[in-house]
Amino acid sequence: MPKFGPDKIRNVAILGHSHDGKTTLAEAILHATGTVARMGSTDAGTSTLDFEPEEVRRRISIGLGVGSVEHNGYKLNLVDAPGFFDFAGQVVSALRSVEGALVVVSANAGLAVGTEIAWDQCNRDRKPRLVVVNKMDKENADFFGTVTALRAALKPKPVPIQVPIGSEASFKGVVDLLHMKALVTGGDGKGQEVPIPDDLKARVEEYRNQMMEAAAEGDDELLEKYLEEGELNEEEMQKGLREGIVAGTVAPVVCCSAAKLLGVRTVLNAVIDLFPAPEAAPDGPAKAFVFNTTADPFVGRVTYFKVLSGCIKGDQQLHNVTRNVAERVGGLFFPRGKEHLNTPEVCAGDIGAVAKLQQTLTGDTVGDRSAQPEPEIELPRPVYALAIFPKARGDEEKIGSGLARLAEEDPTLHVDRTEETHELVISGLGDVHLDVILEKLGRKYGVQATSQVPKVAYRETIAGTAKVEGRHVKQSGGHGQYAVCTIEVAPTARGEGFVWEDKIFGGSIPQNFRPSVEKGVVDTMAKGAVAGYPMVDVRVALIDGKYHTVDSSDMAFQLAGGMAMRKAAMDASPVILEPVMDVEVTVPERFLGDIMSDLNGRRGKIAGTEPGDGTQTVRAQVPESELLKFALDLRSITQGRGTFSKSFSHHEEMPQHLAKALIEAYQKARADHE
Repeated sequence: MPKFGPDKIRNVAILGHSHDGKTTLAEAILHATGTVARMGSTDAGTSTLDFEPEEVRRRISIGLGVGSVEHNGYKLNLVDAPGFFDFAGQVVSALRSVEGALVVVSANAGLAVGTEIAWDQCNRDRKPRLVVVNKMDKENADFFGTVTALRAALKPKPVPIQVPIGSEASFKGVVDLLHMKALVTGGDGKGQEVPIPDDLKARVEEYRNQMMEAAAEGDDELLEKYLEEGELNEEEMQKGLREGIVAGTVAPVVCCSAAKLLGVRTVLNAVIDLFPAPEAAPDGPAKAFVFNTTADPFVGRVTYFKVLSGCIKGDQQLHNVTRNVAERVGGLFFPRGKEHLNTPEVCAGDIGAVAKLQQTLTGDTVGDRSAQPEPEIELPRPVYALAIFPKARGDEEKIGSGLARLAEEDPTLHVDRTEETHELVISGLGDVHLDVILEKLGRKYGVQATSQVPKVAYRETIAGTAKVEGRHVKQSGGHGQYAVCTIEVAPTARGEGFVWEDKIFGGSIPQNFRPSVEKGVVDTMAKGAVAGYPMVDVRVALIDGKYHTVDSSDMAFQLAGGMAMRKAAMDASPVILEPVMDVEVTVPERFLGDIMSDLNGRRGKIAGTEPGDGTQTVRAQVPESELLKFALDLRSITQGRGTFSKSFSHHEEMPQHLAKALIEAYQKARADHE
């Protein structure tokens, strides 16, 4: 029998803005419950849950930190998610593994963008949440001002179920509005009941009524009683709050100072009292959902999963029903940061991990053959890309294999070898995301890489016609080379491609050498005739030429054809075609003017706008070259509140002055090389 059934388990994600104290709260919970002897610190690099070298160095969470504690007969699994925008995919994964979220906000700051993003994600996933106003001991801490700011901006409106006793250096405890108890916390994190301070009684009454009203709105019977009697008892309030939290209409607010262990246990009590237990079937066939994967060069792949039904046991055969492959399970463990607590089984409702599964990745369902796969995790799409190159010769294979492993660990990382530009391109959620990927590539797989903005897959074509001669003649003793060809070029319709015509009448070029001219033309078009990009939509006619009975050859006519094509392209009004993207940008309404101005400055064509709930979505077509750093600029313009997506639409003629600069730069580089 497992120690904890689903009814005694609470799975909780810890979300919020970067640096508002999410990981510190997780550390405080681990320490206050006696799970760890010493409280870790992100600043000192001793955090239990932020243990990767990149996290220690940057002092931010990058991956999910997973740990568990026991409190008052319950097991709480904590999933600490990053607050930085570039790691938003981890927030999505975290929420798939839990029944509720703690949204941590700082008591000495306004509404932060990370709070808004976490809130919106909870709304999208319909996750119950509890707001934790942290850092109550810090200078300028203002619980009531923070609550007012949250209530003005967020839906559902946050409702305090606690008020603080004191603030800043004098913060020492909380008044529990549900049970009408004042608790002062000692240095060991344990609470001691005291009378409610006189100076707080009016505020306590005001907020208790607000809480009672919110609890009543969660249940029709309670609402009727509240309207008739103006009062609910403690049990009714708890019932109403629980129902409202699950329905997504109530978001309770508590407060604490995680760094000083003040109020941490009351946060845990609120989680146990108000959050739902996991919906899991203890007696059903084994089934688990994989919500996170990490790759370790020494341990191998580590797979984090939540059991939805039955038990997953060590040393058993499982079936990956998503990929229809068998997996052999080795030793199971409960993770606590990088620590592995071995266990013979992980049962319904609980979270565990296993190393060295061969083919199972994030989003997969494993278990009994009869299990149905769970829906995929809908992760944010990449918005920022870099081309990367190994610093050392011969590291191309190592870089490819290391990136493949990192992409297994992080599904928001996309790795593509772009055929048109011959570059290895990595795409992710921002510049910090890709910086961390390159750091991991060096640390985990021993490959140092450099990066640059990716090349744009331009194409060349022509707008006019030309008739030119290509001449490759070298006759200076011995076997020579002789080939002369005359071609005419003209544009075809867009998308028609390359058309070849043999218009020679007679034998100015023998029949066996004419395909050689075509091969030279095609090779030159593939490499780019005027700017180094593939040439498309051109009609080429071979109309005349000369040959030598001894010195002409297949290679000579290929070279002549290539020379003719290069000259013809330059003479026939060369055009650069640039890829144009369909773009959708969603921003808060107040940033609409700034974004439309920015898109116009990128040569964008606005197709329209669509209002949302306090947002505006702009649809536009924008040249790809103008979007290479748009993700970073959008973040700057909207303070991180804007999102966008893009997809290829079509190729379009580039303005002449921009095309001319590309052509001249290529021709100069070619001349210097020759």
